[in-house]
Amino acid sequence: MEYLLKNARVFVDGALHLADVFIRDGRIISISQGLEAPASAVSIDLHNAAVFPGFVDVHVHLREPGFSYKETIRTGTLAAARGGFAHVCPMPNLNPVPDSREHLEEQLEIIRRDAVVHVHPYGAITRGEKGETLADLEAMAPDTAGFSDDGRGVQSPELMRSAMAEAKRLDKIIAAHCEDNALLRGGYIHDGAYAREHGHRGICSESEWGQIARDLELAAETGVKYHVCHVSTKESVQVIREAKARGVDVTCEVGPHYLVYCDEDLQEDGRFKMNPPLRSREDRSALIQGVQDGTIDMIATDHAPHSAEEKGRGLEKSAMGVVGLETSFAACYTHLVRPGIISLEKLVDLMHGAPKRRFGFGTELAEGQPADLTVFDLDAKYTVDPETFQTMGRATPFAGAELAGMCRLTMVGGEIVWEDLA
Repeated sequence: MEYLLKNARVFVDGALHLADVFIRDGRIISISQGLEAPASAVSIDLHNAAVFPGFVDVHVHLREPGFSYKETIRTGTLAAARGGFAHVCPMPNLNPVPDSREHLEEQLEIIRRDAVVHVHPYGAITRGEKGETLADLEAMAPDTAGFSDDGRGVQSPELMRSAMAEAKRLDKIIAAHCEDNALLRGGYIHDGAYAREHGHRGICSESEWGQIARDLELAAETGVKYHVCHVSTKESVQVIREAKARGVDVTCEVGPHYLVYCDEDLQEDGRFKMNPPLRSREDRSALIQGVQDGTIDMIATDHAPHSAEEKGRGLEKSAMGVVGLETSFAACYTHLVRPGIISLEKLVDLMHGAPKRRFGFGTELAEGQPADLTVFDLDAKYTVDPETFQTMGRATPFAGAELAGMCRLTMVGGEIVWEDLA
């Protein structure tokens, strides 16, 4: 199949340049102005929309196998395509948990059959994600993004040290959900003003940053490639900043919702409940500063769909998790780039360059490369309506928000996997 993307603004060398893009047999053949389409090519006029490399999300939940009433590989990757993502890394809290080659293969079979974007699953750190014995990391290593027990912190420092040593031997990443169960005390939102004023049980910040600090010492000792999932507190940013200065091999991610909202924005609605929770205004400011100064390396959505019933029980009783693949770029573009907090070049690095450098997934927008790309109309504004989502999940704090930046097209391997050119 051949395509000619006409009248584009192509993101190359950190900026948007007027050009056309010619694609043949799944690869970018030419990026240049005034290209003429062969008669066999499908010509698409982009009307000055922006063409970016397909984004990379290193932290999503696709729920299959085991929880297909929440999401499937098919619906989750369609949501990714609509959000401009060409690569996603799903977490292993599944049934069966991918903690052995056999269990991982069940997931890989569905991915091969149903995925419309590139999918790179994590293997579990521990058997059944129970935190008791190591999973078979070696058997899973060739086909995993790394190892994680996301949804649960590894409580035993000895077990985490063993996991890091094995991951180091295998040259794989440990992507840690950091949470000290002893400090949770039944909490379910941030331990801040809103919790106190509305009679909710809070989750203290130390439950996150304390375990990050522990793991950073272990990472320094073992030399593992260590990645911190969904950073949410100012103390977490600071301990990671200090560890980087000491030479620890650490990267970290933050979700768009933590950069836009704080606990002052909470409503008595499950669409504001996720783990970690929305923290204080001060925490949000520290996260933004961490993005600006490079302490925080990348944006990852922690896309976590649940059924309407699971999310319809209010703040206290709803399941933890919100969806984010279809709003990630637009939310960050609207709230970070347009106000001048970060540059467009920085946002593209957070959503493509940095995850590509760390995890090895992602495709350059360049001649000769696979045509994994996405097209956004940066001027188009819209109101977020979860009923239009491709994901089966509907719970998002961005519901009803006006965002700028609409995905018009996503290609993976030169095939159109999302199109909204009307």
